[in-house]
Amino acid sequence: MGHSRQVFAVGGADRVKFLQSLVTNDVEKAKDGLVYTALLTPQGKYLFDFFMVAQGDRILIDCDGEQAAALSGRLMMYKLRADVTIEPLDLYVHRGNDLLPVDGYADPRHAALGWRAYREQPAQETPDWTALNIANLVPETGAELVSGEGYILEMNFEALNGIDFRKGCYVGQEIMARMKHKTELRKGLARVTVDGETSFGDEITSGGKVIGKLLTRAGDQALAYLRFDRIKADIQTTGATLSLIKE
Repeated sequence: MGHSRQVFAVGGADRVKFLQSLVTNDVEKAKDGLVYTALLTPQGKYLFDFFMVAQGDRILIDCDGEQAAALSGRLMMYKLRADVTIEPLDLYVHRGNDLLPVDGYADPRHAALGWRAYREQPAQETPDWTALNIANLVPETGAELVSGEGYILEMNFEALNGIDFRKGCYVGQEIMARMKHKTELRKGLARVTVDGETSFGDEITSGGKVIGKLLTRAGDQALAYLRFDRIKADIQTTGATLSLIKE
């Protein structure tokens, strides 16, 4: 589900302090390379996920194209009197998992996801990342990650370096801290093997009860959102037999 990406720049003297008060990761780290982060609702629900990197006196934001207008609108809403500018850029996101190019940044989520670069020329065909995302439990914007739904800790964000528990306050931070200190998440993203016909969003049942839904699939593996405390011996959808891949 490779959506197009949009790049925009956050400038102005207050840019770091401004973003730092909003997003789940530490904006200071953006001067050393790409940082993966999210913006949450005050209730701690996922709204947007994106990458940030500092370039000179601005911070580039690399986000899903379908979320770009809503994300920049949300940032403007929080701007108030801060010395901050937000402007779209004519840059294209390039990706690869070969040697890191001179202008490239390592993808901070997982080593298998290679690099990203921001260039003025449109990208050629990019490789299909779906199987790699599934193999490494990486949720995709607009597929596993739906604005206004769910919590990023259930979507593997901690393992993907998308959240910093030592940074100061940001929107939704108290809820994230509470979830982090709960002993165990009852629901979350998991990998399953699939034998049979499936569609995105199929209900998954175990012991006759609905325990989750099937999400992105590639070949005989898929991501699933599951209630871990309800998994019995057998799990399936209407048209397929599943088995949980233990991480």
